[in-house]
Amino acid sequence: MATGTPATSALTSAGIAFTLHPYAHDPRATAYGEEAAAALGVEPEQLFKTLIASVDGTLACAIVPVAARLDVKAFAAALGGKRAELADPAAAARATGYVVGGISPIGQKTRLRVVADESVELFDTVYVSAGKRGLQVELAPADLVRVTSALVADISTG
Repeated sequence: MATGTPATSALTSAGIAFTLHPYAHDPRATAYGEEAAAALGVEPEQLFKTLIASVDGTLACAIVPVAARLDVKAFAAALGGKRAELADPAAAARATGYVVGGISPIGQKTRLRVVADESVELFDTVYVSAGKRGLQVELAPADLVRVTSALVADISTG
């Protein structure tokens, strides 16, 4: 499996240490984060999904635990907005350059504002998509925040 993606290139360029974790993606799977956590034997609280949402009409990126849901009101507030809603999957793919189910918060085609849920700081390392289905990247939370220029806020529920 080729592992070079815009996300891994961005991490390498930034001098950030990371570990790639490939797994066999089931093309019938629709819960991509849960599938990755189960395949890699990682707690769903430590594996983060990347969600693209529109905040007052502008796309932005949320990083939340697979085990949780995005609190759209808190997400909008973290970015100084009034209203947020999940973006259309096709719009998310166009903006990021990644396929749905493989959207990484790192190395996106369009530099979106990013908010990471505060629970990211509870772990020594966290997992996010490396930019394609069947590939996760493990890195330190501080490095994830730095490489994505993320704000850290309480944006998840559940």
